[in-house]
Amino acid sequence: AESAEQAVRDADVVVTATNATAPVLERSWLKEGAHVNAVGGRPPQMTELDPETLAAAALYVDRRESAEKEAGDYRRALEVGAIGPDHIRAELGEVLIGAKSGREDAGQLTIFRSLGLAVEDLAAAEYVVRRAEETGTGTTVDF
Repeated sequence: AESAEQAVRDADVVVTATNATAPVLERSWLKEGAHVNAVGGRPPQMTELDPETLAAAALYVDRRESAEKEAGDYRRALEVGAIGPDHIRAELGEVLIGAKSGREDAGQLTIFRSLGLAVEDLAAAEYVVRRAEETGTGTTVDF
C-alpha cells in the first residue's frame, strides 16, 4: 500500500502501534464492522485515533482508569466533546468473563484501546514457556 488509508480501507482488523502525536487513522478509512486494536499512543500527549473514530465505535479498554489518565486519543475526544465520560463500553476482562457484551452486530465498529497490564504480559509469558516445554523447544538458562 502506498498510504495508511490504502492499507486499512478494506481491512477487517487494523492494528496501530505508533508513537504518533497526531492521529494516524481516520474514521472515513474504516469499513463497516472493522475492529481496531490501538496499542500505541502512550503517554497522554500521544494519539493514534481521531475523535470521530472513537465516537463512532464501541470502545473497550484493558483498564478504565489507565485509559482515562493515559490514553491521549481518548482524552482528546473527551476534550473536544466527541464522546462523553461514559463512552468506554467495558474493560477486556469484563467481556472475557461475560459480565459485559462485546460486539453487538457484524456492522459495528469496535476498538480495543490497550495501554498494557502487567498481568497480560505474565499470561503471555506463561503461555510461551508452557508451549516451549510441551514442544521441547527453547533453551533453559540457569540463574
